[in-house]
Amino acid sequence: MTGTGASGTKSAVEWLASVAPDPGACRWEWERNPHGVALLPAGRRWDVLILPGELGRPTLDVLTRLVSRPGPVLADFGDARTGFFVPPGTAARWLGTGVRGAGTGTWIVVPYPGRATGGVHWLVPPDGTGTLTDATLLEMAMHEAAGRLGRPGRDA
Repeated sequence: MTGTGASGTKSAVEWLASVAPDPGACRWEWERNPHGVALLPAGRRWDVLILPGELGRPTLDVLTRLVSRPGPVLADFGDARTGFFVPPGTAARWLGTGVRGAGTGTWIVVPYPGRATGGVHWLVPPDGTGTLTDATLLEMAMHEAAGRLGRPGRDA
């Protein structure tokens, strides 16, 4: 998926930085950090559910067939893990095997929207409106993706 355009990127930056203890320092760090990333606390405006890469991409494929635009989605170095931004409180209630949750009390590495970082990157960048992925839809998409992964001769 592609970026959100210049005005969307500015809105996305403001939305993400708003959770930082010091939003101005966060923006400053993003602009000056050679890796283009900042650490942001989860659990305020969003939690992140982190799936193993082999399930994350297929789940995103299913999810994009269910909704026109899911919430933000991150991938880490080598796409080993995929993180879906979901409503706050979701991580504390999530019981899925192999899925890690980042909620209150945790921090995640977040790349600057619209800028290539060479590491952690956006598969679906935030749009600045606060759109998040519905946890129920994400769970349905995960089940469908896992079912497809388990079928011999599946079409990937």
